[in-house]
Amino acid sequence: MMDWTENGWVCTMELSNNEEPIEYKFVIVGNDKERLTWENGDNRTLKFPENGSFNVVCKWDKTNEQVELLPWDQEEVEAEKSGNGAVVSAALEEGVKKSAFVGQWQGKDASFVRSNDRTNEEKNINWDTSGLEGISLKLVEGDRSARNWWRKLEVVRELVAENIENGNRSEALTYSAVYLKWINTGQIPCSEDGGHHRPNKHAEISRLIFREIERISSRKDTSLQEILVIRKIHPCLPSFKAEFTAPVPLTRIRDIAHRNDIPHDLKQEIKHTIQNKLHRCAGPEDLISTEAMLARITKNPGEYNEAFVEQFKIFHRELKDFFNAGSLEEQLESIRDSLDQSSAPLSQFLESKKVLDNMDGSGNISDLMKVIQSLNNLRQDIAKGLQSGLRNDAPDAAIAMRQKWRLSEVGLEDYAFVLLSRFLNALEAMGGAHWLVENVEQKNVSSWNDALGALVIGINQLGLSGWKPEECKAIGNEILAWKERGLLDAEGGENGARIWGLRLKATLDRARRLTEEYSEALLNIFPEKVQILGKALGIPENAVRTFTEAEIRAGVIFQVSKLCTVLLKAVRNVLGSQGWDILVPGDASGTLVQVESIVPGSIPSSVTGPIILVVNRADGDEEVTAAGANIAGVILMQELPHLSHLGVRARQEKVVFVTCEDEEKVADIKTLYGKFVRLEASSGGVSLAETSAKSNNGNIPLENQSNTSSSKSTSSVTVKNSDENQVVVSTEGVILLENVDTRISGAKAAACGRLASLAAASDKVNNEQGVPASFNVPNGAVLPFGSMETALEQNGSIETYKSLIQTIETAEIDGELDKLCNELQKLISSLSPPSKTIESLSKIFPEKNTRLIVRSSANVEDLAGMSAAGLYDSIPNVSLSNPIVFNQAVARVWASLYTRRAVLSRRAAGVAQSEAVMAVLVQEMLSPEFSFVLHTVSPTDKNQNLVESEIAPGLGETLASGTRGTPWRLSSGKFDGAVQTLAFANFSEEMVVRGGGPADGEVVRLTVDYSKKALTVDSVFRQQLGQRLGAVGFFLEQKFGCAQDVEGCLVGEDVFIVQTRPQPE
Repeated sequence: MMDWTENGWVCTMELSNNEEPIEYKFVIVGNDKERLTWENGDNRTLKFPENGSFNVVCKWDKTNEQVELLPWDQEEVEAEKSGNGAVVSAALEEGVKKSAFVGQWQGKDASFVRSNDRTNEEKNINWDTSGLEGISLKLVEGDRSARNWWRKLEVVRELVAENIENGNRSEALTYSAVYLKWINTGQIPCSEDGGHHRPNKHAEISRLIFREIERISSRKDTSLQEILVIRKIHPCLPSFKAEFTAPVPLTRIRDIAHRNDIPHDLKQEIKHTIQNKLHRCAGPEDLISTEAMLARITKNPGEYNEAFVEQFKIFHRELKDFFNAGSLEEQLESIRDSLDQSSAPLSQFLESKKVLDNMDGSGNISDLMKVIQSLNNLRQDIAKGLQSGLRNDAPDAAIAMRQKWRLSEVGLEDYAFVLLSRFLNALEAMGGAHWLVENVEQKNVSSWNDALGALVIGINQLGLSGWKPEECKAIGNEILAWKERGLLDAEGGENGARIWGLRLKATLDRARRLTEEYSEALLNIFPEKVQILGKALGIPENAVRTFTEAEIRAGVIFQVSKLCTVLLKAVRNVLGSQGWDILVPGDASGTLVQVESIVPGSIPSSVTGPIILVVNRADGDEEVTAAGANIAGVILMQELPHLSHLGVRARQEKVVFVTCEDEEKVADIKTLYGKFVRLEASSGGVSLAETSAKSNNGNIPLENQSNTSSSKSTSSVTVKNSDENQVVVSTEGVILLENVDTRISGAKAAACGRLASLAAASDKVNNEQGVPASFNVPNGAVLPFGSMETALEQNGSIETYKSLIQTIETAEIDGELDKLCNELQKLISSLSPPSKTIESLSKIFPEKNTRLIVRSSANVEDLAGMSAAGLYDSIPNVSLSNPIVFNQAVARVWASLYTRRAVLSRRAAGVAQSEAVMAVLVQEMLSPEFSFVLHTVSPTDKNQNLVESEIAPGLGETLASGTRGTPWRLSSGKFDGAVQTLAFANFSEEMVVRGGGPADGEVVRLTVDYSKKALTVDSVFRQQLGQRLGAVGFFLEQKFGCAQDVEGCLVGEDVFIVQTRPQPE
């Protein structure tokens, strides 16, 4: 195996004496240890002498290049010095530290000439524009016409400028970032075109590009993804300081080339390879040549005149400055005078870095933390100075200095990667996760402080780079709070170490989720465009394939993710967790199939028989068996609330459902793809192993239990039934909540009506421990079944509606179904309830600005055999004072009866589409601090003595919809009042309705800091709330006569129940 260094991949090998030539190739081994990527071409062949030590330098995919043996102890690296076209080895001689710019160079090695012959003949490129259109076509055609560097920069400038105000901006930025990266690494060569343009031309274009991307960065409509891409562009632009925009910049090389104290041949090489080339057609290759020349003239001290060497060194620094290729120290020194007079953070960082550098890798964690902290302080200061944005009238000097600030800030982020990598190595050397666990067992959690502190700073680096800064701040606040809180012997009667571990795990999971979202963003941004551009420009396949992975692995995000992994591994060991979470227990066997999401058509048609799905992502809206009746089990690769809609549906469909968050176990799962496996999930743990297709006794039987007869008897309710039942209906067609009936308003509305009558009785009920079971129900009314059909008749669309319903019954899933669903939803979304309905509702909700929520109540939801949890829409935050928005909300709820998901769900349950009808439940909108879902029988182990609750901050949609994250999870004893904390919440956002905001059907999303949430930090409050919810749940179970799935919220000290339905068995 080879190790990565700043000079490339290296390894040391010892070979036995062998007279035969050695054939070899390089291969990239994937993370799964199975995926191998070989070099193209034939094997390399190398014949070694009988003994000795040698250096061999190879380039990927260049298997046809001759490999030279360079003696390891060779005093000089031989270079041809006669004739034009002498090639200088890519390995720089000792004495010159290779700059990062040269270190990443993948183009041609420097070549010195002694005449006016062109120094860099154009590479033979076959531009392939087939299949290109829009921005990609414009860029590739532009490159075809732009042979030299300044023209290529101009192509980028035009691309960015033309797309700032349209929907193609993100695409233009992404293509530009990839293009510039390949130019700066030499993979897209720059060549001369016969013109003469000094470097000031390049500098002027760079300034224009910089102004545009800085303005984009400051816009309110700029996406997080665009911010990430822009940061990739900055290091690829040359400097436009005043000395480089001068009419004749970089004149020192002219004086050097005319010195009389150096050999004639050397003078000619400097003149024709560097001076003339730079002044007529500058390009990145000029820095490569200059650095190679510097290495050559400094190889043997005293060989050349000292004054000459010193002048060349100064020129080298000037040229690095032009290409913005200086070291981090050089970049920082260039902004020192523009910082505050004290510039203490800058001095502290440079001093601590110097101390660490002098330790030559021997620094300990404490030494590293000093540098990491000083880097964080300095970068925060620089980032703060950049927040003000770029003024339209900013002078050129200010813009040039801003570029230096920006590059310094980017450079600090890059160095943070190095420091965190060294920190991780030091932590592993001390024992890593195992050492951390041992310290917890000894109640010494202070040993975690450096690791947690490094994680806080690492996450802060992501925020300073523009990636979800509010989320980064909240995570940092939580970790710092848990550090300060430490480990207590007990919290609220629960084991202190366990609570410490659960609380920390929630935040670490949130931090890891942040890194995953960052990686996902890069994977969504780059691969497709890199593939398109690479094919069009003839970039080597390996460079294209590894582009995005290299961007991820070379960034701070990679080290933060690794640190999260170490800490999570330690926390799981403390908690005794295996990294699995069980939503639906049981046993299942089937072929293990990996899919991105649970949607119809995602399962390969070649797979027959029962299957176990491995699912990358879920949003909570899925129906498992709608994607395939042969799905026996699901392994979801993300956390999910147990009582979310998806969890409820899986339980009802009797599908074994687990989640996995442990990276090592995920890697083990991948090795079983395509094999027949057995999944066992119980209170004892989860196991997944290969098995014989015959040995599947004991599985939960795979049944598509649609409860067809039950569903049909319930769903046979039609509009006509409304006239046949003794139900109190107002003349305006609105039913008061206390008068609703299942047959005309659905089970959900009927349950709310019964809840309203039970609320008064609950005031007088306490459980055996004296805990009150009291609750409230928000005021409400119902637009009954038939309201939508009446609106269709008034609209003159009833016949069209009936025709579409008849057609959709047998519509094919591929294509036709989607078209019919869209037509139905478009038709229904145009409806409005009668004006008399609005007038009636205004009497029920007399306060003009009362906030309301409009909810579904279909005849095919909230049933014992068909919960349809979350299948139909609810629209929050509307008001009768804005009838247009209110009417649209009602129409959206009606239309949700015919979403693709809803139609497929009813089809899977055996319910005819013509039998589905929708009522609309209108209730007062609450603004809770917490929302919850209760199951009055434990859904994981069927314990009938426990009420399990899952709680989320803000509105309940966060909890029910399957938003990524975990809720607070509490278990409450029905008879002993004992409350156990099972998990702490880590949802990134809470949804709230602001009273002063518009009633527009939308909610506000706020980043959550759990170090300020009582349910996380106050054990007494947690115990009291758990007991209260347990009492309410038990009361409702007794009144409804079966286990209940209950939704509600906490407003102040009052519990509100908004829904209850039979809990799926």
